Order: sequence, then structure tokens, then C-alpha cells
Amino acid sequence: MMAPAATALGFELRVLAESGDVSAVSAVSSSPVGDYKDLETLLEFSEGLDVMTFDHEHVPTDHLRALQQAGVNVQPGPEALVHAQDKLVMRAAIDRLELPNPAWASVDGVADLVRFGDETGWPVVLKTPRGGYDGKGVRIVNSAEEAAGTGDWFAAMSPLLAEAKVNFSRELSALVARTPDGEARAWPVVHTIQVDGVCDEVIAPAQDIPVEVAAAAEDAALRIAAELGVTGVLAVELFETPGVGAGFLVNELAMRPHNTGHWTQDGAVTSQFEQHLRAVLNLPLGATDALAPVTVMKNFLGGDNQDLYSAFPLALASEPAAKVHCYGKSVRPGRKIGHVNLVGTSTADVESVRRRATMVAGIIRDGRPPAEDVPQTFEENA
Repeated sequence: MMAPAATALGFELRVLAESGDVSAVSAVSSSPVGDYKDLETLLEFSEGLDVMTFDHEHVPTDHLRALQQAGVNVQPGPEALVHAQDKLVMRAAIDRLELPNPAWASVDGVADLVRFGDETGWPVVLKTPRGGYDGKGVRIVNSAEEAAGTGDWFAAMSPLLAEAKVNFSRELSALVARTPDGEARAWPVVHTIQVDGVCDEVIAPAQDIPVEVAAAAEDAALRIAAELGVTGVLAVELFETPGVGAGFLVNELAMRPHNTGHWTQDGAVTSQFEQHLRAVLNLPLGATDALAPVTVMKNFLGGDNQDLYSAFPLALASEPAAKVHCYGKSVRPGRKIGHVNLVGTSTADVESVRRRATMVAGIIRDGRPPAEDVPQTFEENA
């Protein structure tokens, strides 16, 4: 999804692909296959690049430092990116910046976890600091008795992150971008809906959010970007907590174009993908204004339909205003394979826009129209 923005600006992309069949290979002509965990591969790949950036946080931090020492322009740099790579480092930084954090602790074993749960109250959330995504590496522990069964997690990785389970009204995301020179811009704060730990839907801007909460969330994201030296796009995922503190708590950070920002492709003046390119190349940033009162992004995961294109005639005819973005991935149950963006002309249209976007996504996923007697679930996710 970065490729069209690069083409429009006349930039050449080069992608280090994990295998020859990943979706980026079909979008970017220069896509050598290699292991991002191998330093020599990274050094060879970096030759001649103006800037090296990332679409995930898993490149080893020491490798990034070695690349910098070799003269590679790494954006974001390792000292910033580690806050998205390691949740314990992130939590400590949010505390240091005096921004709203859930209660948390670094726990080395079952006894530490039980102590934390007894002090803060059960249930608690146990997370692997590194390597987790889309709900992976997250475990709800409801009692001290359940905590006794977490020894396998500590055997695999220690310490782990324990957090108090937050009572929140909805999840939000504050998306910003920053250049190495310090220019920064924020998109409107959005409402994100998660299903089984995976982003399912985004409503942009977040509806009925108090002005002061939206402003504080944007300010927090901009401050995190500045204080941590972030370059490129930063997504700050938040829990909305009405009446508690600033009205939100920080959940997680991602330093890259992010699922909660896919709506910007069709709903903002500058998409997150173009903005990321501008930012890491230290170019002036584009405007981040929303183009409409509401834009809905609806993900579709792998389902019954293996031939996505076969569903396009019905899906596109069902809603001509929908913008479909397929990722070129093979279809597997539960795998993110694309999303639908749909713009609404009025905030009064939010539920209609959600329903229509859900219909298009469902047709592509299942290869057939939804059964009229099967209720849509979007209202349950409000």
C-alpha cells in the first residue's frame, strides 16, 4: 500500500521480502528475498538506499544500531523503535512522560504475577513484551489460581508485562507523523473496534468524543513522538475511560503505517502511506484534514471464499462508493486479507455507512451476499 504513494511522488521503493510470494513482491519491482534477522542480509540490502524504514517492529534492535553505525539512514531509529518493540520499555517511557498508563509491572514469575494481581485486583492482563501482535502474546488471568498455570509463559520469556485490566468504554487511536527535523501532524482521533484481538473496524473521526479528550489524545501522541524521537507514522492506541484522568489510558504504540490509519487512504487529504514516506525522507508533511464527516474502514479476514475476485462484481455493484483494498495475500481463515473504506456525507449517516461497508466486506469474504435473516453484528460492536 506504500507503492502507489511512492509512484505518485516519483520515489523508488525496494522491499526486503520474507519470501517470493509475499504481497509486496507483486507491488514493488525490486523485492529481493532475505531474512530481516540476518545482519549481513540487511547490510547488503541497505546499499544505495536514501532511507531504510519498516512495516513491522521485529527487526532486532542491535541490528538497527549496527546499520546506523555503518552509515545507513534508519528511520525511525532504534532508540525510538524499541518502544514499539518492547512493551516494558514502552510502559516505563509513558510513566516517565507522565502520561496516563494502566497500572503495570514487570513480573519475573508466577509469584510476582500473583502479588501484582492481589495488589491491583483480578483479572489482570499478561503480555509478552516482544513479538506479540493482533492479540497474540496476550492472556487474561482471572485469579491467583489461574496465575499458577502461567509457568509455561515465563519459561518461554521472562520478564513479562502484567497490566491491570482496564474498564473502558471503547478503544481509540491517535495517529501522527513526525520528520527527523521535528515537524509533526496529527490526524483526527478515531474509534477502533477489535474482535478477538484483531482490528475489525475504524470510525473516523471518533463520534461523540469530548473535544477536550480528543485534543488531549492528539497532544499525547504528538508529545510521545517528539520525546521519543519517533520519525514516520506513529499510532498510539488508547482506552477511552470517561471520568478517569484525561479520559483515556495509553494501550500500545506502533511506529509504522497502522491498521487504524487505513481509513486515511480515502478519507484524509494525505494518506498515512504517503505521509510516512514524506516523514522518513524529511520532506514537508501533507495536510491531515478529514475529507468527510465520517469514514468507515472495515477489515475482511479470510473466510469461505478462496477466489476473492469472483466476488468483486457483486461486491462493487452493491456499493459503488466503496473503495476496496486487497492485500494480495493467500486466503487463510482469520488472516487479514483486505479492507473496505466508505465515506459518509453526514455524521447522521454513521450507522448506514458501517452497515454498507460491512456488507461489501462480507460479500468478498464469503463470496455471496449476506443472508437476509442473519442480523449484522456492527451495532453490537458500537
